[in-house]
Amino acid sequence: MENEIYYWGKRRRRAKLIFNPASGSANASPVQLMDVISMMQEWKFIPEVYLTEPDSDYAKMVQDTLAQGVSLFVVCGGDGTISAVAREITGLPATLGIIPTGTQNNIALSLHIPQDIPSAISILRLGERMKIDMGVASYEGAETPFLEVCSVGLMSSLFSAGDDIQHGHLERVGDFLATLVTSSPSKIKLSMDDRREIVRMGHVVLVTNMPNVGRNYRVGNTAAFKDGLLDVLLFSNLNKMNLLGCALKGSDISEAEDPRVEHYHVHKVDIETTPPMQVMADSSALGTGAVHIEMKRRALAVMLPRPKKGNKQTGEQKKND
Repeated sequence: MENEIYYWGKRRRRAKLIFNPASGSANASPVQLMDVISMMQEWKFIPEVYLTEPDSDYAKMVQDTLAQGVSLFVVCGGDGTISAVAREITGLPATLGIIPTGTQNNIALSLHIPQDIPSAISILRLGERMKIDMGVASYEGAETPFLEVCSVGLMSSLFSAGDDIQHGHLERVGDFLATLVTSSPSKIKLSMDDRREIVRMGHVVLVTNMPNVGRNYRVGNTAAFKDGLLDVLLFSNLNKMNLLGCALKGSDISEAEDPRVEHYHVHKVDIETTPPMQVMADSSALGTGAVHIEMKRRALAVMLPRPKKGNKQTGEQKKND
């Protein structure tokens, strides 16, 4: 390919390769790491490997890496690892690259990044650097950027056990069911940027920045990550079993939106719950109670696929070139 030939003559570039050995098959991870390193080297990258651990200090890793003159952070892992690194480089002179190897890969799906490793790596050279939006959740004076979703309510409470079960820890099934059975709805108050106030009884509110969340559940348009708006979904007319079925099934792009889900587009929203409900920003538990959420425009630089030839660029794409 002409573009590939062009890049063979380019100078080598250092990159921080953040590799999650727990993503995918544990037995395959050493081989996968060597394959990724080899493929990146073929594209004239010099990968400097950082292996993630449950208690990884991503903030220190980012600061140390930038101090060494490296500004490209390539995450080989799932949505949790990608979000954790994105949170730390938001607003900094750094660029995120994504090699999806997780279970759902919502972020890669939302950003149109291919699921196969060679194609994802090629985007690091042949793609375009685009600045995308980030959400920011403010809870008890602390700000937590999020790339995918801030959830309030039952889904946040179920996340820990559900994530463990998804990764094969079936002993958490009891915890999952106990939380599901004992949870009750709360009074949910939404105060949105045009001063609209909505009060409902319900189990869940999702505030999303990406088109897809959960089990690839479609919640927004394909340009949701760069449209300057957050999607607020209020699940007030669904009981717990309906919600669980919805989360497990996911939603096909072609399906009409469920009329039982209220959907709003906002720049910012305050959420209060009585009794207080659990709040999460991506996979980080923030606590229970009130949270303020707002959009941070063009806060994160990411390597994305270039538009196919013949497709007209949108005004937003041109502006980001």
